[in-house]
Amino acid sequence: MIYFDNSATTLPLPEVLETYHKVNEQFFANPSSLHHLGSNAERLMDRTRQSIAQQLEVESGEIVFTSGGTEGNNLAIKGIALEHQSRGKHMITSQTEHPSVLEAFRGLEQLGFEITYVNVDDKGKVNPADIKRYIRYDTILISIMSVNNELGTIQPIEEIGQIASQYPKLYFHVDHVQGIGKIPLSLKRAKVDLCTLSGHKIHGLKGTGVLMVRQGIRIFPLFHGGGHEGNKRSGTENLPGMVAFAKALRLIKEKESNHMGGLKSIYHYFIEKLRDIDEIVINSSPEGAPHIINVSVPGVKPEVMIHVLADKEIFISSKSACSSKQPDVSSVLKACKLEQSVTTSALRISLSYQNTQVEVDQFINEFIKAVRYLKDKKGRY
Repeated sequence: MIYFDNSATTLPLPEVLETYHKVNEQFFANPSSLHHLGSNAERLMDRTRQSIAQQLEVESGEIVFTSGGTEGNNLAIKGIALEHQSRGKHMITSQTEHPSVLEAFRGLEQLGFEITYVNVDDKGKVNPADIKRYIRYDTILISIMSVNNELGTIQPIEEIGQIASQYPKLYFHVDHVQGIGKIPLSLKRAKVDLCTLSGHKIHGLKGTGVLMVRQGIRIFPLFHGGGHEGNKRSGTENLPGMVAFAKALRLIKEKESNHMGGLKSIYHYFIEKLRDIDEIVINSSPEGAPHIINVSVPGVKPEVMIHVLADKEIFISSKSACSSKQPDVSSVLKACKLEQSVTTSALRISLSYQNTQVEVDQFINEFIKAVRYLKDKKGRY
């Protein structure tokens, strides 16, 4: 099996699974319980929060545990909007954000908020000058992802953070789900106020994640109840998931420190091999994140190519679920103003530190055969 769909989800590491099972067995008590079993669980939760904070170079009180990227993004965006709407109801994002960001903003538009969706260039990159130009007296939030989940485009987060920091009542949120462990980002230096992370993108478990919220920033909770997580996210704490997330984060940060050169080498080798295939278009920039490559095969439906490769035990993805009644247009590539033949035939190849050059060669061999077969069949299978 060759698995190149790591931006959809990653294979949980054995160490992470072992940690999860061990905590489930030994610290099953509710951390809010007053007896000593609950106290032991609470102490482990506190140590876990401190561990994550150290990895992210933030304060432990700034860590809010969530169920993953979608909840984290919704909590950040809606939490700021609902808590600070008396300051203003204008917010800024880009046209190429993850659906959990875009749909959160569209939901807020129904509540009377005004959202500016900033344009991107042909590689999906935001111009910080455009963001600055759209800031108004009533702007309360800017939300920009660190790495685009389809193209791998790295956004100028530090530049945007510096701009946002010039406006005292304006908060800056970063969806760092695709970037963590793959690109360096100092949340402090970039002046990020809220940051979303997800466990299953870093060889952790689904249903685990973190939202970093700078001290002193109030957000309106999505869940009301017992006041857990500093009144930001009520609900009995998923302690095994928290500890598993901390383990996955530590391991991916170690990979970033010690094996980034290997990942970049495979990424650039992959790009060079793809350039030799005349029938495809490479949409990603070579300066993008070293784990996401977006290509199009004009004239071939993405789902057909995915099924052909899956029959060979090779797994990649397109941008989203496909529809049999309308073209599978990538909204991200469309926002980049690429041709329709490119936006309707996009495929995403996403790597992990576990992938090898041998797998790349095997993929290229089967991919070329599939491309030429499907071109002859005019995209049918």
